[in-house]
Amino acid sequence: MSLLFANSLLNDALALIGALMCLYYFAKCSWGLLVGARAYILPKFWRTDLTSYGDWAVVTGATAGIGKAYAHELARRGLNVVLISRSLERLRATAEEIEQQQGKKTKIIQADFTSGAEIYGPIEAALKDLNIGILVNNVGKTYTMLPCYFLDVPNVDKEILDIMNCNALSVLMMTRIVLPHMLERKKGVIINISSEAGTHPHPLLTMYSATKAFVNFFSRALNAEYKSKGIIVQHFVIEMLCPEWLRLTQMSMKNLKRSCEKRRLLLEKYKMT
Repeated sequence: MSLLFANSLLNDALALIGALMCLYYFAKCSWGLLVGARAYILPKFWRTDLTSYGDWAVVTGATAGIGKAYAHELARRGLNVVLISRSLERLRATAEEIEQQQGKKTKIIQADFTSGAEIYGPIEAALKDLNIGILVNNVGKTYTMLPCYFLDVPNVDKEILDIMNCNALSVLMMTRIVLPHMLERKKGVIINISSEAGTHPHPLLTMYSATKAFVNFFSRALNAEYKSKGIIVQHFVIEMLCPEWLRLTQMSMKNLKRSCEKRRLLLEKYKMT
């Protein structure tokens, strides 16, 4: 009798655990579906009026890739766009594209974000009288040769400064320039483009990975500081284009190192010829 009672209790306990697990996974899947619907379905039918934040958007690294796509989309959504990048020729070409295709005004600022703090005075002066509602900190760089061990990076002292200035200092300084005006109006959006490389350590991509981790933490902390004041700070994690780098084993590190050495020798060969 006692054995049957014990078995009954065990069955009831297992049934309860099973029901709780089913409830957990149901809630988890339902939440995932809701998040997906909010991100990918609702925006097709209901969109925030981005012009309510301000007349202008600022995009760094705006002449190629993600930055250029942001510039076009923000213009398409009704904002005038300030384009900041290194190449004056590409800035003019991108500005002309946006004005012709989207019918919005543009302003171009030539700046090399690897140069350090001295570039931000002229940028601040150029942005002074604009009603800026959205800032996209997109500009970034990594090693000139990938993959690579930290001390094997070509011209490592210069690369350290260039990557820190471009990936980290640019986010801080552009935010410092734009944020005070957003606070005056009690509204604004700051979007910092990060990377999957910042979500965990990436050997052979060490400096880039570390700077993107900084962008992640800075964005989350800044959002906590200023969310109550009407400022939205977001960071977007962009997946790397080389999936084999996402989790590096010791064997894959050796393979990447061999690849790096072959590329270095090839580059030296071409320099000599």
